[in-house]
Amino acid sequence: MNPTQLFDPTSHSYTYILFDEVSRDALIIDPVTEQLERDLDALRRLNLKLKWAVETHAHADHITSAAQLAEMTGAQLAAPVGCGVGTAAVQLKHGDVLRFGREAVRVLHTPGHTQGSVCFYWERKWHDPEEVPTEASNVPLGHEMRPDLRQDERHVFTGDTLLIGGCGRTDFQSGSAAQLYDSITGQLFTLPDDTIVWPGHDYHERTQSTIGLEKATNPRLADKSRDEFVALMDALDLPKPRRIDEAVPANQRSGRNAPQASSPARGEPALADGYAGDITPETARQWMDSGRAVLVDVRTDAEREWVGFVPGAAAVAWKQWPGMALNPDFDVQVQAAAEEGLTVMLLCRSGVRSIAAAKRATELGLTAYNVLGGFEGDPDANAQRGHQNGWRHAGLPWRQN
Repeated sequence: MNPTQLFDPTSHSYTYILFDEVSRDALIIDPVTEQLERDLDALRRLNLKLKWAVETHAHADHITSAAQLAEMTGAQLAAPVGCGVGTAAVQLKHGDVLRFGREAVRVLHTPGHTQGSVCFYWERKWHDPEEVPTEASNVPLGHEMRPDLRQDERHVFTGDTLLIGGCGRTDFQSGSAAQLYDSITGQLFTLPDDTIVWPGHDYHERTQSTIGLEKATNPRLADKSRDEFVALMDALDLPKPRRIDEAVPANQRSGRNAPQASSPARGEPALADGYAGDITPETARQWMDSGRAVLVDVRTDAEREWVGFVPGAAAVAWKQWPGMALNPDFDVQVQAAAEEGLTVMLLCRSGVRSIAAAKRATELGLTAYNVLGGFEGDPDANAQRGHQNGWRHAGLPWRQN
């Protein structure tokens, strides 16, 4: 079974969803922020539990939705150690293995396009359909099955390192043509020839290749010496990526916007698409105290129990553990919280789930605002919350059991 391949036409970027057919645990590679709803819909449609949101590098042409996916699904963030993505708790090194159900991908450090670039190698095993899935931590990569049940597939997700008939540029973000040549010929081209290549981009509507085909036909690499390749790459003279100044800093925060530097003018909400607007925690507290609106905490019961809660806020989870499943009673509960026509202000951990909840509340006919920064705020460069923005950082009332 091939991975689910999804395309963003603006950046010509591919996103991939891999999953284990029994546990339905999944991993997503290189998601794009403009395609967040598409990817969430794909996860719902396939009945998947997202365990990992991972990056091949800090992209210069689009902004990732990794942090938003983590907030919405409970997935863990992972990014290459050399890319400066401090918001990812898991910093990937060569040889690391990420497991999802009975499946696993191995990290290949392939510098050249950027210093930290990685590829993901997936040697997919076909399993006995009656096999009971075991804990992922106890399943070795490449574990043996009965010979009559084995039909192995090999896949490599190459990001911008190796493209179909091409490769990533090497003239920015600590790129190196010499390193890229070594990464491709010394690592990727040593994989079995039938390994399917899934690139990070394609500009000609091509979807996949193989290692054998790229070794034989890739015009930048086939029959090229290291010196010839370096000379070819140095002569490309490509224009600067249009979004690099915006995209790279955002991607080093896993796609999260910079924290709000100040409140909207005079405490009034900022405009938003699909709901009434965004307000700061300070404004939310003022509206709450004046009786203008009710604060609705859409975090899970576990988050309120163990992290803390706002006294007087209505508890209406948008999603619940286990698996961050949508709360089937959300509509009824949020309408009950907005008794006597009160405006609702939605609060989550950092302001992602609350946007989705505010849009749904608006569809139900309510006036709904999103509270910027949520309860804990955005993660900082060390992947820690509570230091930049959010309800607690503002010094507003909260309690902990």
